Amino acid sequence: MLRVADTDAPILHKVYEMWDSMIENVKKEIYRHEGKEDYEESPFYDVVRNILIERWTKNCTPLHCLAHSLNPKYYTNPWIEEVRGRIAPHKDAEIAVERNKCLRRIFPDPDDRKKVNMEFGLFSGVKAYDEDNMEDRWTYDPMLWWSTYGSSLPMLQTLALKLLGQPCSSSCAERNWSTYGFIHSMRRNRITPKRAEDLVFVHSNLRLLSRRRPEYTTGESKKWDIGGDNWDEPFGGPGLLEIAYLTLDEPDMETNIVENDDYVDDDDDVVVL
Repeated sequence: MLRVADTDAPILHKVYEMWDSMIENVKKEIYRHEGKEDYEESPFYDVVRNILIERWTKNCTPLHCLAHSLNPKYYTNPWIEEVRGRIAPHKDAEIAVERNKCLRRIFPDPDDRKKVNMEFGLFSGVKAYDEDNMEDRWTYDPMLWWSTYGSSLPMLQTLALKLLGQPCSSSCAERNWSTYGFIHSMRRNRITPKRAEDLVFVHSNLRLLSRRRPEYTTGESKKWDIGGDNWDEPFGGPGLLEIAYLTLDEPDMETNIVENDDYVDDDDDVVVL
């Protein structure tokens, strides 16, 4: 899941479905290896399934459910019939509860939320669309479908285009990997996995608790986990983050001609910032 989700491509609306498909594929592989039929019980699969469900329950958010509900592909018969027992998002009680939680936060005004719910009812009620529209739900990219057919649902269209264009990231997991690598290095490879896991848990919690102490915002160790030991105060230090203009946009570059009469050797490199 981390390998698939950690990409620049929009994939937020696919995460919920990928988890369901992954669990189903794991079941097929285990049953194939054990030589069992689909209706038979497998104690090993039950253990694996509980682990996967627990992990998914921990990571699943209302935003995943809302994005899943706004993918037009998941309302088509070909998708529903791919897996036995699969249902459309608007018929799933669990997804509906989480979706409504998300809508209440995005639209705190009751009137706006009522309009959005009405638009979602029209969107999920496939009878409101013609055959061409339904066929395009299966073949079109979700964002392209909303751009083409979503004009009659303006509020839901705006929300859908935002969510369906969102990528995912494994940055949270990478922080845990970094902490684990610090604790369970090659020099300490005699530590058992359980002990290493406990140390990662304690180290992460101590790091979070340290941010609640007054020393975290004042003194020489100010924001130690952000600035590190190499950030000297003359160059801004961690405190610079309080007034820094943080952006993902490319900086505007300006060209200046610098004249200097001092001797410069031909082999020297002159860098102008």
